[in-house]
Amino acid sequence: MKTGGTWGIAMGATGGLVLSIVLARGEALADPEAPTLRFSLDGTVVGSLDRATLEARCATRRVEVDDPYYGRRKVFLACPLRTVLTLGFGEVVSTYADRNFFLRARDGYVKPAAGSRLLEDGGFLAFADAERARGDDPGWEPIDRRQVDPGPFYLVWSGPQQHAVHRYPWPYQLVSIEVARFETEYPNTLPRGAPADSSAWEGFAIFRSECIACHAVNGEGGSIGPDLNIPQSIVEYRPADQIKAFVRNPRTFRYTSMPAHLHLSNQQLDALVAYFEAMKTRKRDPGEGN
Repeated sequence: MKTGGTWGIAMGATGGLVLSIVLARGEALADPEAPTLRFSLDGTVVGSLDRATLEARCATRRVEVDDPYYGRRKVFLACPLRTVLTLGFGEVVSTYADRNFFLRARDGYVKPAAGSRLLEDGGFLAFADAERARGDDPGWEPIDRRQVDPGPFYLVWSGPQQHAVHRYPWPYQLVSIEVARFETEYPNTLPRGAPADSSAWEGFAIFRSECIACHAVNGEGGSIGPDLNIPQSIVEYRPADQIKAFVRNPRTFRYTSMPAHLHLSNQQLDALVAYFEAMKTRKRDPGEGN
């Protein structure tokens, strides 16, 4: 989920796999001037995909969705996500069900997602607004509170139970799909040394699923909102009760794109604060070269 860039914590939650479009020998590469979706696998870029290639190879369709960011039904020109993944890997994509994906947007949003979730039916990669597109113009309508251009690509979900952004990733401005181990991509977000059954690890799981798309810890994560651990941890300058209240419903503090998190229990919010408390003694500031 996207945030407004103030001190608040964006939970929402936006890497290593690059989905590549596998081209036959002698086939033209994507237009270097066109916006592209890059793909990487375990840190190695393996390809890119532009709109023209997507339309030519993936059985474009009109998809109507209950869009959580526009707040109404929308119709997009899109390709089934499973088809995109199949084109990208050139193999049975079910083999990636246990892998961790990172969905990276051009504005700094980085959403982790399980491969098993991305392989569900109902996921589509949208590349144009079906009711506004004209020729090469995708006709994107400004989106979300900030009213930004959602292009070049927008991951949407058509199922009746798939519109909840805390359960399904809806990244717009999508520019890369990456596959990598979370521990390799963001090693300094883990509360290493804390007991395995501690609240710190429970809070880490919440941070990973709800916050890291927009916020970093120790310079690792999304960059829409502020880093929550360096140079000072959020718990070093905000009271715990205020942090929990802000996470639960940020609009009671200020108007922001950060969503409410009414689905988080009091115990989960306590665990999140415990994670921040643990990480304040585990700082690693990349700006200081350590």
